[in-house]
Amino acid sequence: MSGDIVLELPYQNPPLSMNDRKHHMARARITRQIRSTTAWLAKQAKVPIGLEHATVCLHYRPRDRRVRDADNLMPVLKAACDGLVDYGLTADDTPELMQKLMPVIHEAEKGMPGKMWLEIKCQ
Repeated sequence: MSGDIVLELPYQNPPLSMNDRKHHMARARITRQIRSTTAWLAKQAKVPIGLEHATVCLHYRPRDRRVRDADNLMPVLKAACDGLVDYGLTADDTPELMQKLMPVIHEAEKGMPGKMWLEIKCQ
């Protein structure tokens, strides 16, 4: 099966960042929430399961034009990919089964809130 799927995440701002200094329990709670939300969204969108390989990319359109580092979004991407595995997209998120692309930060759109989404290429 081949195709592109877009899952819109319910976050206007990244819920986790590499720069966070949250307590480990707070971080774990947010990670669990991202995982379960992503799995639920995949189920709602009827994303295929049991794929041999998938490519996943996290996209973020901030609400303002401040400079941001794409690698700070990696904890969100990791938790979302774990959620996709929980759902059954692939058996695991190892490189042989799932390629995780560097997150993409889009230019802000005047008057628009922040937005995050996953793009999944099924192979």
